[in-house]
Amino acid sequence: MKQFFVFIKKEFRHIFRDTWTVIILLVLPILMLVLFGYALSTDVKNTEIAVIDPSRDAATEKIISLLDLSDYFNVSLTVESPDQIEDVFRGDNPGLILVFSENFYEEIMHTGEASIQLIADGTDPNTAVTIYNYATAIIMSYQQELLRVQSFPYEINITPRYLYNPEMKSSYNFVPGVMGMIIMLVCAMMTSISIAREKETGTMEIILVSPMKPIVIILSKVVPYFFLSCVNLATILLLAVFLLDVPIAGSLFTLVILSFIYIFVSLAIGLLISSIANSQIVALLISGMALMMPVMYLSGMMFPVENMPLPLQFASHILPAKWYIAAAKKVMIKGLGFSSIVKEMLVLSIMAVVLISVSLKKFKTRLE
Repeated sequence: MKQFFVFIKKEFRHIFRDTWTVIILLVLPILMLVLFGYALSTDVKNTEIAVIDPSRDAATEKIISLLDLSDYFNVSLTVESPDQIEDVFRGDNPGLILVFSENFYEEIMHTGEASIQLIADGTDPNTAVTIYNYATAIIMSYQQELLRVQSFPYEINITPRYLYNPEMKSSYNFVPGVMGMIIMLVCAMMTSISIAREKETGTMEIILVSPMKPIVIILSKVVPYFFLSCVNLATILLLAVFLLDVPIAGSLFTLVILSFIYIFVSLAIGLLISSIANSQIVALLISGMALMMPVMYLSGMMFPVENMPLPLQFASHILPAKWYIAAAKKVMIKGLGFSSIVKEMLVLSIMAVVLISVSLKKFKTRLE
C-alpha cells in the first residue's frame, strides 16, 4: 500500500511539473464553460435599427419608441430615402431597416390597414429571421393596443425583405466561416505539429547542424503549408460556387489577396505555438484550445458577436478569423469592393507583421 501512495505522489509531481498539462487540465474546462455558457446564445439583442419614416406621425413614433425601449433593438439612424438602403447596409450597421408606408396613421385610421416593410441583412439567415420575428412581435403588440382602444379591426401588414440572400440559404453564412476555420487549422495547427514533431523526435538538432540558417529552415517547413492552404482555398471556392451555389459577388482578386494575408497570419500563429510546444500532443492541445473553439464560437461564424458579453466581444477582436470572416462575407455575398474591407485588411496586416516578427524571434532564440 505504501508503494501505491508513492506512485500516486510521483504521478501528481509529474503532472504539476508540466505547466501546459496543468493549464489544459484546470483552465480548459473553465474556458469551455465560459464559451458555452455565454457565447452559445440564440438570443439577438441590441440590434441597430434604421428607420425610413415619410409619415412622421403619432403611430410611427409610437412603434419606433416601442422598438427602441425593448432589449432587442436600438433605433440609431434615420434614412431619408429608400435609395439609400444598400448604402446603409454596406457598413457594419444596422441589422434591420424599418420602412413605413406614407401617411401611415391616416391609412390605418381610415382604411384599417397600413404597411411596414422590414429589411434585414440575409447574409446570416438565422439572425435575420430572429430579428424579423422580434420586430414583428413588437409591432403586433401595438396593433393589439389599437384593438383594445377601439373595436375597429385594424391590421398592420408586415412584409420581410432579405438583402443579398433572398432565398435565405444557410450556405451563404457558413461558407465564409468554414473558409476561415479551415485555413486557420491547416496553417496554424499543422505547422506547429510539424515543427514540434522534429523537436520530439530529436531531428531538429540534426537539421540545425546544416549550413542553412534557422530562419531559412523554419520558413522551408512553413512554405508547403502555405501552398496547401492555397489549394484548400481554391477547392472551397470552387465547391462554394458550383456545388453550394454561393456567389462571389465581389472581386475574386480582392478575396484572394485578403485570404493570402489571413494565411500569413495563421502561419505566424503556428510558429508561435511551435516555439512553446516541445511535443506534438501539447501543440495539438494548445491549437485546439487556443484556435478551434474561439474560432467556432467567438468569430461570428456561428453566433453574432454583438450578443456576447463585453469581455468576449473584446476577445473576439483579437481573433484573426473574426476579421477575415467579416471581410469575406462583404466581398463574397454583398459584392463590396476593396474600399469596404480596408479596416479588416489593415488589422490582419498588422497582425501578420507582429505575429511573424514575434514568433520568428522567439523560435530563433529557442533553437540557438
